[in-house]
Amino acid sequence: MLLAVDVGNTHIMLGVYREDKILVYWRLATRKSSTEDELGMVVKNLLHNSHITLKEINVIAISSVVPPLMYSLGRMSTKYFNVDPLIIGPGIRTGLNIVTDNPREVGADRIVNAVAAIELYGGPMIIVDFGTATTFCAISGEGDYLGGAIAPGIGISMEALFERAAKLPRVEIVRPQRVIGKDTISSMQSGIVFGFVGQVDGIVRRMAAELGGDPLVIATGGFANLIARESSTIREVNSLLTLEGLRIITRLNATK
Repeated sequence: MLLAVDVGNTHIMLGVYREDKILVYWRLATRKSSTEDELGMVVKNLLHNSHITLKEINVIAISSVVPPLMYSLGRMSTKYFNVDPLIIGPGIRTGLNIVTDNPREVGADRIVNAVAAIELYGGPMIIVDFGTATTFCAISGEGDYLGGAIAPGIGISMEALFERAAKLPRVEIVRPQRVIGKDTISSMQSGIVFGFVGQVDGIVRRMAAELGGDPLVIATGGFANLIARESSTIREVNSLLTLEGLRIITRLNATK
């Protein structure tokens, strides 16, 4: 079985695959100071609750944008699973042609998302990932990674509003009943939700004009469903896109 691990700045996604089928997945809060033992015991308990033993995990693939956690994750893999993990980075076969000025700058999460989206949907497409940052990735009809855009994420935008404006409270990020808020909380929710919908649709339309044709727009990440319900450009939501990419890349590298 494969344990796929996607480490973001806010959350860690884990999924267990038997061949091409995902059996179970979880979302954890990212703690940059976590040790290999803390991570190992958490994963062990999650697997145990799903009736999966440590010995059944014989492959581990990791995508991470949090360098401080890489040592702990590597040690966890060898100590608890006796597995040398496949870590997405230079030298790993992805099958993705990155057409940017500096391909090494492209984050592992964006590469893994692109690999999955190309296999599952085909190009041209635009991938919108609602993580700590909101990222937009443009894929050509030939499956080339062309580049994209990076904007502040929904969560950190709301936190910045709370921290920098003395009279504004921290609020739940949900869709308000109307755009015109009748109180402070609904006004903030309106600004965040509908503001991000406008941002997404605006950037996507500009990217689509540069790509040409009618690219498929795919959303993933924690707030994907919330924004997709209001967006006029997002046509597909796949919350497991990064885990699927890890599965595909693991398969590609199994024949190296």
